[in-house]
Amino acid sequence: MDLPRAPDRFVPEQIRENGFGVLPLQLAHAHALAVAALPDRHRDPFDRLLVAQWMVERAPIVTSDRALAGYPIKIVW
Repeated sequence: MDLPRAPDRFVPEQIRENGFGVLPLQLAHAHALAVAALPDRHRDPFDRLLVAQWMVERAPIVTSDRALAGYPIKIVW
């Protein structure tokens, strides 16, 4: 992905400017444990962890990854 500035500057700027919240990953909590209960529709372990996090938090996901459509999460295309 081409960014206008280095990621370590651009990402924090965008979080601040757009009023985004940052959801911490809880590895020793429900996020990591929920991965084991996911159906095997997506093979990428990081994406599976994100799906589990969104399911636990009941948060929508903004993505263009059509492989995530099989999970019971709200997707904003």
